[in-house]
Amino acid sequence: MNNLWPHLFRAVLCVISCSHAAAQSEPTPAPANPSSFVEVGDSKLYYQECGTASQTVVLIHDGVVDSAVWNGVWSEFCKHFHTIRYDRRGYGRSPAATTWYSETDDLAMLLHHLKITHAAIVGSSHGGELSIDFTLAHPEMVQQLVLVGAVVGGMPYSQHFLDRGKHAFELVRKGNMKDAISEWSKDKYLVAPGNDAARKRLFELLSANPQDMNHPDYPLSNKAAVPRLHEIHVPTLLLTGAADIPDVHSHAGAIEAGIPNARRVVLPGVGHLMYLEKPEEFSHLVIDFIEQNKD
Repeated sequence: MNNLWPHLFRAVLCVISCSHAAAQSEPTPAPANPSSFVEVGDSKLYYQECGTASQTVVLIHDGVVDSAVWNGVWSEFCKHFHTIRYDRRGYGRSPAATTWYSETDDLAMLLHHLKITHAAIVGSSHGGELSIDFTLAHPEMVQQLVLVGAVVGGMPYSQHFLDRGKHAFELVRKGNMKDAISEWSKDKYLVAPGNDAARKRLFELLSANPQDMNHPDYPLSNKAAVPRLHEIHVPTLLLTGAADIPDVHSHAGAIEAGIPNARRVVLPGVGHLMYLEKPEEFSHLVIDFIEQNKD
């Protein structure tokens, strides 16, 4: 139980094809998707990469599902960029943490292993919080920053936000993973009402890796990022689903106010997991932003 509720807190943190490229030079075809593990301290992380472009993009998943959540946009990103995604500790194929660790150090070790010195960082939900912390810790490594339904360290949460998902995780505590996954997949903030295909896909992803919902976790806390947002000077895009929980919109407002010249876009008809709901529109917005803000 002591390990469950911190994970619950972290979990709740959590349309157009890219035809615009036709007017540009033809992107380099992506090769097969190599995958492997990288050692991080006393553990390891599963990662996958594709594409041969000079621009690297790192996709950091939310606190709900593992890196397979990017499947709907993966191939499009691979056409345009050298793209990397990885499972954070306890998600997907990465072993759960057994001791305290730093999420920013994990990401730094992954990039060092891949000999990546500069990259665009795309982070969703808690992955967005991690992206902010990483940018503050390693500003020289981040070229562009895309924050999707992101939260930021140092901002409070409403009681509604903290209570959300309580029933689903009570089912987890009782060992009823099937009903817990079904309950969590119905959350109206994760996937907006009417996006039935995305809701089905969320159920499938969680069913394939139920450990995404119930692994123990021991992340070290970072210094509150809110008062330091002004230190971020890279081009920053904020994407928020119109149907997402109000707390996420509040956090987006604070991030927009704190990061100089950050651009905020609210997408209609989607919730927290917009890349599941409208993958083509998501790809169009993010790819355009990164390509228009290359060094």
